[in-house]
Amino acid sequence: MLPANDYLDLVLASTSKYRRELLGRLGVHFRVVAPVCDEATYKGLGHPPELLAPVLARTKARSVLTRERDATIIGSDQVCALDGEILSKPGTPERAEQQLAKLQGKEHQLITAVCILHKGREWTHIDVTKLRMRHLTDAQIERYVAGDRPLDCAGSYKLEARGIALFEKVEAVDHSAITGLPLLWVVKTLAEIGYELP
Repeated sequence: MLPANDYLDLVLASTSKYRRELLGRLGVHFRVVAPVCDEATYKGLGHPPELLAPVLARTKARSVLTRERDATIIGSDQVCALDGEILSKPGTPERAEQQLAKLQGKEHQLITAVCILHKGREWTHIDVTKLRMRHLTDAQIERYVAGDRPLDCAGSYKLEARGIALFEKVEAVDHSAITGLPLLWVVKTLAEIGYELP
Protein backbone atom coordinates (compact mmCIF):
# COMPACT_ATOMS: atom_id res chain seq x y z
CA MET A 1 0.00 0.00 0.00
CA LEU A 2 1.03 3.62 -0.54
CA PRO A 3 1.17 5.62 2.71
CA ALA A 4 -1.52 8.28 2.76
CA ASN A 5 0.72 10.93 4.30
CA ASP A 6 3.63 10.52 1.90
CA TYR A 7 3.76 12.39 -1.41
CA LEU A 8 1.66 10.58 -3.98
CA ASP A 9 1.74 11.49 -7.64
CA LEU A 10 -1.97 12.16 -7.79
CA VAL A 11 -3.21 14.78 -10.25
CA LEU A 12 -6.61 16.42 -10.39
CA ALA A 13 -7.35 17.39 -13.99
CA SER A 14 -9.59 20.28 -13.11
CA THR A 15 -9.53 24.00 -12.39
CA SER A 16 -12.71 23.75 -10.29
CA LYS A 17 -12.28 25.07 -6.75
CA TYR A 18 -15.16 22.81 -5.69
CA ARG A 19 -13.44 19.62 -6.89
CA ARG A 20 -10.16 20.77 -5.36
CA GLU A 21 -11.87 21.24 -1.98
CA LEU A 22 -13.63 17.88 -2.23
CA LEU A 23 -10.48 15.92 -3.07
CA GLY A 24 -8.66 17.77 -0.31
CA ARG A 25 -11.09 16.25 2.21
CA LEU A 26 -9.45 12.85 1.69
CA GLY A 27 -6.16 13.99 3.21
CA VAL A 28 -4.01 12.87 0.28
CA HIS A 29 -1.41 15.02 -1.45
CA PHE A 30 -2.32 15.95 -5.00
CA ARG A 31 -1.47 18.44 -7.69
CA VAL A 32 -3.85 20.38 -9.91
CA VAL A 33 -3.21 20.49 -13.66
CA ALA A 34 -5.57 22.34 -15.99
CA PRO A 35 -7.05 20.04 -18.64
CA VAL A 36 -7.36 20.92 -22.30
CA CYS A 37 -10.95 20.38 -23.37
CA ASP A 38 -13.15 22.35 -25.74
CA GLU A 39 -16.43 21.71 -23.94
CA ALA A 40 -18.46 23.81 -26.37
CA THR A 41 -17.43 21.57 -29.28
CA TYR A 42 -18.43 18.40 -27.44
CA LYS A 43 -21.74 19.93 -26.37
CA GLY A 44 -22.37 20.88 -29.99
CA LEU A 45 -22.13 17.23 -31.07
CA GLY A 46 -25.55 16.54 -29.59
CA HIS A 47 -24.57 13.87 -27.06
CA PRO A 48 -27.37 13.14 -24.57
CA PRO A 49 -26.49 14.34 -21.04
CA GLU A 50 -25.76 10.85 -19.68
CA LEU A 51 -23.13 10.35 -22.41
CA LEU A 52 -21.75 13.88 -22.48
CA ALA A 53 -20.60 13.90 -18.84
CA PRO A 54 -18.36 10.80 -19.10
CA VAL A 55 -17.01 11.93 -22.51
CA LEU A 56 -15.93 15.23 -20.96
CA ALA A 57 -14.47 13.55 -17.85
CA ARG A 58 -12.38 11.15 -19.98
CA THR A 59 -11.29 13.91 -22.35
CA LYS A 60 -10.07 16.05 -19.45
CA ALA A 61 -8.18 13.17 -17.82
CA ARG A 62 -6.60 12.04 -21.10
CA SER A 63 -5.53 15.58 -22.00
CA VAL A 64 -3.48 15.73 -18.79
CA LEU A 65 -2.08 12.22 -19.33
CA THR A 66 -0.06 13.52 -22.28
CA ARG A 67 1.92 15.69 -19.82
CA GLU A 68 1.74 13.50 -16.70
CA ARG A 69 2.31 9.93 -17.91
CA ASP A 70 3.48 8.55 -14.56
CA ALA A 71 0.73 10.10 -12.45
CA THR A 72 -2.65 8.86 -11.30
CA ILE A 73 -5.08 11.30 -12.93
CA ILE A 74 -8.62 12.20 -11.92
CA GLY A 75 -10.85 13.94 -14.46
CA SER A 76 -14.45 14.87 -13.78
CA ASP A 77 -17.36 16.73 -15.27
CA GLN A 78 -20.95 17.48 -14.38
CA VAL A 79 -24.00 18.06 -16.54
CA CYS A 80 -27.28 19.54 -15.34
CA ALA A 81 -30.18 18.20 -17.40
CA LEU A 82 -33.84 19.18 -17.55
CA ASP A 83 -35.94 16.95 -19.81
CA GLY A 84 -32.86 16.24 -21.94
CA GLU A 85 -31.81 19.90 -22.18
CA ILE A 86 -28.34 20.68 -20.84
CA LEU A 87 -28.10 23.72 -18.57
CA SER A 88 -24.55 25.08 -18.56
CA LYS A 89 -22.88 27.44 -16.08
CA PRO A 90 -24.85 30.68 -16.34
CA GLY A 91 -21.99 33.18 -16.09
CA THR A 92 -24.31 36.13 -15.41
CA PRO A 93 -27.05 36.81 -12.83
CA GLU A 94 -29.60 37.22 -15.62
CA ARG A 95 -28.90 33.78 -17.09
CA ALA A 96 -28.88 32.25 -13.60
CA GLU A 97 -32.35 33.66 -12.97
CA GLN A 98 -33.55 32.32 -16.32
CA GLN A 99 -32.25 28.82 -15.52
CA LEU A 100 -33.87 28.78 -12.09
CA ALA A 101 -37.16 29.96 -13.61
CA LYS A 102 -36.99 26.90 -15.90
CA LEU A 103 -36.14 24.53 -13.05
CA GLN A 104 -38.61 25.76 -10.44
CA GLY A 105 -41.42 23.31 -9.73
CA LYS A 106 -39.77 20.54 -11.77
CA GLU A 107 -37.47 17.55 -11.37
CA HIS A 108 -34.07 17.56 -13.05
CA GLN A 109 -30.84 15.57 -12.92
CA LEU A 110 -27.24 16.27 -12.05
CA ILE A 111 -25.05 13.79 -13.93
CA THR A 112 -21.55 13.69 -12.48
CA ALA A 113 -18.89 11.61 -14.23
CA VAL A 114 -15.37 10.84 -13.09
CA CYS A 115 -12.49 9.11 -14.88
CA ILE A 116 -9.34 7.84 -13.20
CA LEU A 117 -6.25 6.90 -15.24
CA HIS A 118 -3.39 4.88 -13.72
CA LYS A 119 -0.58 3.01 -15.49
CA GLY A 120 -2.50 2.25 -18.66
CA ARG A 121 -5.77 1.45 -16.92
CA GLU A 122 -8.96 3.49 -16.95
CA TRP A 123 -11.91 3.55 -14.57
CA THR A 124 -15.08 5.57 -15.29
CA HIS A 125 -18.08 6.17 -13.06
CA ILE A 126 -21.36 8.03 -13.49
CA ASP A 127 -23.41 9.30 -10.54
CA VAL A 128 -26.96 10.57 -11.14
CA THR A 129 -28.73 12.77 -8.60
CA LYS A 130 -32.43 13.57 -8.99
CA LEU A 131 -33.61 16.89 -7.60
CA ARG A 132 -37.04 18.50 -7.44
CA MET A 133 -37.09 22.26 -7.00
CA ARG A 134 -39.87 24.03 -5.11
CA HIS A 135 -42.20 26.43 -6.87
CA LEU A 136 -40.48 29.80 -6.64
CA THR A 137 -41.51 33.38 -7.34
CA ASP A 138 -39.39 35.72 -9.42
CA ALA A 139 -38.56 37.65 -6.25
CA GLN A 140 -37.35 34.49 -4.49
CA ILE A 141 -35.16 33.62 -7.48
CA GLU A 142 -33.66 37.11 -7.62
CA ARG A 143 -32.91 37.10 -3.88
CA TYR A 144 -31.29 33.68 -4.12
CA VAL A 145 -29.03 34.59 -7.05
CA ALA A 146 -27.98 37.84 -5.33
CA GLY A 147 -27.16 35.95 -2.12
CA ASP A 148 -25.36 32.81 -3.38
CA ARG A 149 -23.96 34.13 -6.68
CA PRO A 150 -24.09 30.67 -8.34
CA LEU A 151 -22.68 31.95 -11.62
CA ASP A 152 -20.10 29.15 -11.97
CA CYS A 153 -22.50 26.32 -11.16
CA ALA A 154 -24.38 24.18 -13.67
CA GLY A 155 -28.07 24.70 -12.93
CA SER A 156 -27.41 28.02 -11.17
CA TYR A 157 -27.51 26.85 -7.55
CA LYS A 158 -25.19 25.84 -4.73
CA LEU A 159 -26.84 23.02 -2.83
CA GLU A 160 -24.08 23.13 -0.21
CA ALA A 161 -25.02 26.75 0.60
CA ARG A 162 -28.33 28.69 0.48
CA GLY A 163 -29.38 26.65 -2.54
CA ILE A 164 -30.67 23.86 -0.30
CA ALA A 165 -33.69 26.08 0.44
CA LEU A 166 -34.72 25.90 -3.23
CA PHE A 167 -35.50 22.19 -3.10
CA GLU A 168 -38.23 19.94 -1.83
CA LYS A 169 -36.57 16.62 -2.74
CA VAL A 170 -33.04 15.36 -3.41
CA GLU A 171 -32.31 11.71 -4.26
CA ALA A 172 -28.58 11.03 -4.13
CA VAL A 173 -26.34 8.01 -3.61
CA ASP A 174 -23.32 10.22 -2.91
CA HIS A 175 -23.94 13.81 -1.82
CA SER A 176 -20.38 14.82 -2.70
CA ALA A 177 -21.25 14.15 -6.35
CA ILE A 178 -23.67 17.07 -6.21
CA THR A 179 -20.77 19.44 -5.62
CA GLY A 180 -18.78 17.89 -8.47
CA LEU A 181 -16.79 14.80 -7.42
CA PRO A 182 -18.31 11.50 -6.15
CA LEU A 183 -15.91 10.80 -3.30
CA LEU A 184 -17.38 7.42 -2.33
CA TRP A 185 -16.40 5.98 -5.71
CA VAL A 186 -13.09 7.89 -5.83
CA VAL A 187 -12.05 6.45 -2.45
CA LYS A 188 -12.99 2.91 -3.52
CA THR A 189 -11.04 3.18 -6.78
CA LEU A 190 -7.95 4.78 -5.25
CA ALA A 191 -7.91 1.98 -2.67
CA GLU A 192 -7.99 -0.59 -5.52
CA ILE A 193 -5.01 1.17 -7.07
CA GLY A 194 -3.10 1.01 -3.79
CA TYR A 195 -3.61 4.33 -2.07
CA GLU A 196 -3.98 3.93 1.68
CA LEU A 197 -6.90 6.03 2.87
CA PRO A 198 -8.41 6.16 6.35
